[in-house]
Amino acid sequence: MSMHLGNIRKMKTALEGEEVQYGMVLNNNLEKGEVISLNEHVGEKIYIEFQHQINCVVTGEKIKKAFGEGMSYDAFMNSPMAVESIIRPELSRIHEGIALRDEEWERRNHLQPHYVYLSKTSGVKVGVTRSTQVPFRWIDQGAVEAMIIAETPYRQAAGLIEVALKDYVADKTSWQKMLKNDLNDLSLDEARDYLLDYVPEELEEFVKYREPIQHLHFPVLNYPEKVKSMKLDSTPIIEKKLTGIKGQYLMFEDGTVMNIRSHSGYLVKVDF
Repeated sequence: MSMHLGNIRKMKTALEGEEVQYGMVLNNNLEKGEVISLNEHVGEKIYIEFQHQINCVVTGEKIKKAFGEGMSYDAFMNSPMAVESIIRPELSRIHEGIALRDEEWERRNHLQPHYVYLSKTSGVKVGVTRSTQVPFRWIDQGAVEAMIIAETPYRQAAGLIEVALKDYVADKTSWQKMLKNDLNDLSLDEARDYLLDYVPEELEEFVKYREPIQHLHFPVLNYPEKVKSMKLDSTPIIEKKLTGIKGQYLMFEDGTVMNIRSHSGYLVKVDF
């Protein structure tokens, strides 16, 4: 057994060829902490104990309830990390010099190249991400395949393409189907060829027609027939065999799963 203590953050990921690598991040509140390699522990028992303390990932203050991904209510309402254009990129206007919350942050994060992509998590979905977030965005959503279909110079243009296409394909992931590896048969090539007809004419200059498909393989021993999500608030101690990692979820032998990202800021002890 090896004891680790810290505040949870989104798992660190990397792609080696087609194999996804995971690291569990445990910070010292707002200071960087340790990263525990997780792939080698798949198939072993993991012990996670909530210390009944949550620290806001923006301010570090102790909070009773987390909003968004580990924020206090005030941070959620005011921090640029929760600005509405993160979820709805078509709302970004920083390319016009108009900031929704924080001009410097939005210039740094939204006034830069963005990709519109198709990915297969269960069905085919369309999404938007900064070019610097490939392949990490695809890993976080548990995509087994992904393909870039457009590259834009700023966030809003990518969002407008996504809006035009999501009438014909989903823009959200079914996390239950993703964790069961319940995939449909539609190929990304077929989806791209169909969807590109619906890109608005004024945005066609950003389309990329022949990008390769990226395949991703996750460290999963077996996929469950049913999944049930667990929260540390109601189950403060988890001691179970880790049978897989996909997206930002730990998967256990009894079909239960834990979304690590949604526990950002939670102080925990972790043993193997």
